[in-house]
Order: sequence, then C-alpha cells, then structure tokens
Amino acid sequence: MSQSVKIGNLVLGEGIPKICVPIVGRTEEEVLDLAANIMDHKPDMVEWRIDFLTDVFNTEKTIGALKKLKDILKEIPLLVTFRTKGEGGEQSASMEEYIELYEKIMGTQFADAIDVEAFFGEKILETLSEKAHSYGVKVVASNHDFLGTPPGEELERRLRFMQSSGADVAKIAVMPQSQSDVLTLLSATEVIAAEGRTPVITMSMGGKGMVSRILGENFGSCLTFGMVGRASAPGQIPIGQLRTLLDTIHQYS
Repeated sequence: MSQSVKIGNLVLGEGIPKICVPIVGRTEEEVLDLAANIMDHKPDMVEWRIDFLTDVFNTEKTIGALKKLKDILKEIPLLVTFRTKGEGGEQSASMEEYIELYEKIMGTQFADAIDVEAFFGEKILETLSEKAHSYGVKVVASNHDFLGTPPGEELERRLRFMQSSGADVAKIAVMPQSQSDVLTLLSATEVIAAEGRTPVITMSMGGKGMVSRILGENFGSCLTFGMVGRASAPGQIPIGQLRTLLDTIHQYS
C-alpha cells in the first residue's frame, strides 16, 4: 500500500479513490462560473487547467483569477496544472515561462498542489519540487502518452523516476490500443503502489481504458478524474456516475 499524502485537507492514498474535477475555462468569468457549478457536485479536489486560459502568461490577471477561484472552492483542495502541447495541453511554454508561472502561483499559496510534467526539461521536476515544498505546496508529477501504452517495465520506470525526483504523487496516463494495454497499465500500477513510496495516479484513456478510472481501489491508484460539463481528457466519466461506481466497488472490496 502506498504511503498517504495530505493535500489541503484531503488525504490521498487511503481508502476509496478521491474524485478530482477539472476546470477548463478560457476566461476568468468562465473559470469562476464552472467552479460554482462544480461545487454543487461536491468533488474531493478541483484541478484548474490554466493552459486553457487565453492570457495565462499575464500573471497578474492569472493570480487575480486564482484568488477568486480559491474563494469559491473554500476548503476544497486546488491542483493547478499547466499542461504543455507536448503532453496534450492547449499551449506551449518555454522552460523559463513554465518555471516563472509556477513560482508566482506557488508564492500566493492559493494552490494546494501543482502538476509538473516529469520530462519537460532536465531537472525541472526536482527544481520545482524543492520550491513547492518550501511554500508548503505539494507536487503531482505527470506523464502522458496519447499514442499508446509503453511496456509495463517502462511504466514502472517512469513512475519510480517521478518518485525519486521529489514528487509527492506520481501520475501517468496512457492510450490503450487493446484491452491487454489496459491490463499492462493496471499491473504496473499495482507493482508501484505495493512498493509504498508515494501515492500513484494512473489511467488508461479513452473508451477502452474507462475501467481503469474506476478500479483504483483494487490496483492502487489513489485518485480519478470526473467530469462536470466539459472533459479535459478522453474517457472521463460524469462525476455522479463515477461516484456511484466507486462506492459500489468499495462496498465489495
């Protein structure tokens, strides 16, 4: 069993997988409207995908929106994510822009956690993990493969790399080409979770991989992403249906 990590008032790595809902608004007004709607569904965590924000590199405006968002979310933990185009996101960023944006966000302490792409640049993960921890902010390291599913040994290697580079949680998402790819992802999840270094989040995307989003309790993935309105990745399940599925599996686990 992976050790647990506390993000805000939420503990990851214990019991039933937690549900995170992404916000993908392109303007401040849209972001805040989506947040208010999401709150009606009582998520465990909210992810703000700031790469969807049209003027995200206007840091004064972004931080202003961040404060307003946190006021709406109250005690719900907030994960802030800039997903680059290379990993399926909406915008590109230079290494310098990426680091500066996250540093300013962490400095506000309105974000409970940030998502850092594990292979964006040499030592970026280590650098941002150290800075985040100095602010009391947790780090979710992530890696995405929208073309396929690497072999199990490679999935395990990537997750261990994230753990050894200072991340509090290691996350990987892959695209299955067959049902056996889904089994590969679930098996690698079980191996890494059993090592107990950090909690892990894994998912096999799209329709073929949907089962991976509900079987975290059985294989060791501590969090899953549910949808309210617009999805941020292929295969996300509406939060109400997802909660029912997770509760049912928990009842018989």
